Amino acid sequence: MKKTSVIADSAGEGYRGRSGPSLTLVSNVPMNEAYNSGAAAKRLFDLVTACIAVLLLLPVFLIVALAVAISSPGPLIFTQRRVGENGNTFKFYKFRTMYFRNDDSIHRAYSERLINGWVAQGNSDNSFKMANDPRVTPVGRFLRKSSLDELPQLFNVIMGHMSMVGPRPPIEYEVEYYQEWHKQRLLIKPGITGLWQVSGRSSVPFDEMVMLDIHYLEHWSLLLDIKILLRTIPVVLFGVGGV
Repeated sequence: MKKTSVIADSAGEGYRGRSGPSLTLVSNVPMNEAYNSGAAAKRLFDLVTACIAVLLLLPVFLIVALAVAISSPGPLIFTQRRVGENGNTFKFYKFRTMYFRNDDSIHRAYSERLINGWVAQGNSDNSFKMANDPRVTPVGRFLRKSSLDELPQLFNVIMGHMSMVGPRPPIEYEVEYYQEWHKQRLLIKPGITGLWQVSGRSSVPFDEMVMLDIHYLEHWSLLLDIKILLRTIPVVLFGVGGV
């Protein structure tokens, strides 16, 4: 019987972290006073929401973990260095969706093209998850389509690395391709879901994704977070109401 470990680092799934990008954040976005003054309320909301979600979704966690273990040899949880608030890196968690130990060069090239203005075809959300990625397992494809692979990020929220709502956290090498103004999206804590994911657009260029992240920063309110979370539910369950 094969032994399945629980956690893989980024090298295990093909994303080999380097020393990290050199970041000089652009701060010409006017920081929303509500965002600054509401930081404690946002953190409390995140903590309560994430803890309740973990408790309610515990059976789902167990089923997904079993499916990953059966699908292919390798750890259940994949970890990776991601770039978070103010350019600080953190350990990011997700269920493993790829075959263990693979080459990340295909994704590096894809990310560079996407950030430089190319619009992905055949990718329903135009995110940095490639459509028809040969590294992804059959079970992994379902987990990605349903967003179930993202569930472990609830623990990132509990630990304070992420928020329930905010810009998606980039991989370190993706930031190396950023233009200076793109780095404005790194001024706030990253989130599990965000404004562009529920924007109703089927395909948006990377620049427009960044503009939506900046719009979120400039117009943040706790009510906006609640609205985005509520709009995320049908997007995940039915693929409607968003990208």
